[in-house]
Order: sequence, then structure tokens, then C-alpha cells
Amino acid sequence: MYAWEVVEQVLDLRNAGQNFSAISRITGVSRYAARSWSNGNMPSSANWPRRDACAICRQSPEQLPAGPYSYLLGLYLGDGCISERPRGVYQLRITCCTAYPSLMDECEMAMTEVLPNRVCRVVRVGCTELSSGSKHWICHFPQHGRGRKHLRRIELVDWQLGIVDRFPAPFLRGLIHSDGCRVLNWVNGTPYPRYHFSNASADIRALFGYACDLLGVDWRPNNARNLSVARRDSVKKLDEFVGPKR
Repeated sequence: MYAWEVVEQVLDLRNAGQNFSAISRITGVSRYAARSWSNGNMPSSANWPRRDACAICRQSPEQLPAGPYSYLLGLYLGDGCISERPRGVYQLRITCCTAYPSLMDECEMAMTEVLPNRVCRVVRVGCTELSSGSKHWICHFPQHGRGRKHLRRIELVDWQLGIVDRFPAPFLRGLIHSDGCRVLNWVNGTPYPRYHFSNASADIRALFGYACDLLGVDWRPNNARNLSVARRDSVKKLDEFVGPKR
């Protein structure tokens, strides 16, 4: 039986963005147990405090797993939507290209780490929709609203900006995994890698630029909807945590 202080340490390390291998090395807790606790499957003890599944409702956004949430926020802004279901349940849906199974696995893991609910996959023509139902998805993504994102204002609230400020890399990774790509630009027979990001929403494009600025990544607009990262040092920075989709 683990003491509550150990469980709390595991959850705090996960919220700080540590992976399960690092948490296991630091605390001595198995990766299986750390993952289980992070997904809400807490060890039973009458004397332990209960943690609400929704940190936002408890006005404790600092208890969110910030790294996974930042990544999922990027995916949601690009290829995600929330729809209302009966009995006050909201369905978060992220559409991923079926050609990238690793990306789909990473998306599913982020969804379950932010809210530990079952994720369903629906295969469609050329894409796979990952969905999860909860009454609290609308709390986690206050950008939800009627109509397409590019036809309405998209702004991050203070606690979301705080997470992006601390974890801009996973946020950019999520944006590029949803609406971006890494390509090779051939010049005189020599390939030069670059990144492209395309979104119809000026607000979401501005958030992409904001996260790039936090990391010192040089970016520029190509046209009305497309941004690019082409400078060698900036491409190298993105390659450290994005790279080609898989």
C-alpha cells in the first residue's frame, strides 16, 4: 500500500509533463501504477482525499496534466470539435489521417490522460475519428461554440495561456499534427526541409505564431491561410519535438 504522499508526488510529476518512465525512476512506483493513477484509477483508502475528475470545475487547472493537455489543445483547434449529446454529455471528436497510426495513438493517450474515459475509433474514408464522451469536455475547451471556428472568435482563457506559455512545444506539435506538415523543398537538386501550417482561422494562425515566438522559431505567412517555417535553425528546433508524421 502506497502512502498518499507518494500518490500525490506521482500525480504532480505527471501534471508537470514527466513521462511514466521518468516518474518510475524518481518515485520507485511502477509505470503501470503511475499510468493507472494518472487515468483516475486511484488506490482505495477511506482516509485518502478524493480528486474530482474535472480540475476546471474545481477551479484547479494547475492539476491538469499540462503537457498532454497542451498537445490535445493543439489537435482540438486544428481538427477537433465538441458536440452535445443527451443528458448533458459532450462528445470530443478529433479527426486524424488513417495513414498516421502513431499520431492516432498519441492523440488517444492525450485524451485519456486529460479525462480518463474510453476513446472510440470510427474509421471513415481516409481518416479515423477518435471520440470520447464526458460532461466536462466543454469545461476543458471553452472555445466550443456554434459554427465553424474560422467564423467566430477563438481566444484562449487565462489558464490555457498559462499552460501554453509553459508547454509551447506540445501545443505546436498538436497544431502541426492536425493542420500542418513537414515537407522537402528541392532547390537545384538539394532538399531543404520546412514546415507548413494552414488554417482558415486568423486567430488560430496567430496562436501558432505565438507559440513559435515562445520557442524562438522563425515563421512567416505564405498567403492568406498558410504559414511556413523555413529557416534552417528554426526547422531544426521543430524537428526536436515534431518531425514527420507517422
